[in-house]
Amino acid sequence: MTKAAGLVSDELSDNHHVREETLPGTVAFADDKLRQAGAMPRRCCRVPASGSSFAGFRFPPGVILVAVQWYLRYGLSYRDVEELLAERGIAVDHVTVYRWVQRFTPLLIDAARPCRHVPGDRWFADETYVKVAGRWVYLYRAIDQYGQVIDVLVSEKRDLAATRRFFTRALDHGSHPSAVTTDQAPAYPRVLDELVPAACHLTEQYGNNVIEADHGRLKARLRPMRGLKLLRSAGVICAGHAFVQNVRRGHYELGSDTDPKHRLTTAFAELAFAI
Repeated sequence: MTKAAGLVSDELSDNHHVREETLPGTVAFADDKLRQAGAMPRRCCRVPASGSSFAGFRFPPGVILVAVQWYLRYGLSYRDVEELLAERGIAVDHVTVYRWVQRFTPLLIDAARPCRHVPGDRWFADETYVKVAGRWVYLYRAIDQYGQVIDVLVSEKRDLAATRRFFTRALDHGSHPSAVTTDQAPAYPRVLDELVPAACHLTEQYGNNVIEADHGRLKARLRPMRGLKLLRSAGVICAGHAFVQNVRRGHYELGSDTDPKHRLTTAFAELAFAI
């Protein structure tokens, strides 16, 4: 049995408390992973944050990051994560898990940005649909020939302005593509001629099958939810899913020296020192 001494002091205001003793393999061991990650060789330079983003939270970073990791990685609802934590002696409300995901997902993505691989020179861009507050909105996504998700954007409209905003953000991630495959939406040629005039624009039939198949992974993640309520929340979750997908596929220099099955956990442990 292992003592998770750091968990005892993190009590909820309603007098629920964290169990002091847990079994091996539970989230109480996330703090041990954080300490181990400090001794691991790192391939990218990250300046430690001057003030920790975990300051003021009742729970230690290990518990918070495990909850965020579970939610972004698996097809779980916030209540599912609440139940899994409760089985491990950690009493936390599902609303708190929601707040953790919304706060720390953008911080993790920003902290990992210097470790990200440069996207390939062949891009596949497409838009799909997600339901937010009972209305269908557009989700722009782009991947390269290696399966790296370049960027995502949730937009209420599918127009020239949204397409330009999406590609402007995507082009900030590295070198410009030499070829971009899209569907036949009229906004794509105008935006690509404006932003990347040297790129070859392809609209051939079945050319976008690779990204349309990739949409399915995100849809499978969104299916357990009881609908998204806010456009911002949808954007954070879609971006977080893309980030986790890229880490697991090895598109970041994070956890590269560990077994692929443990790459995501190691990456989150390393990023804890940067936020």
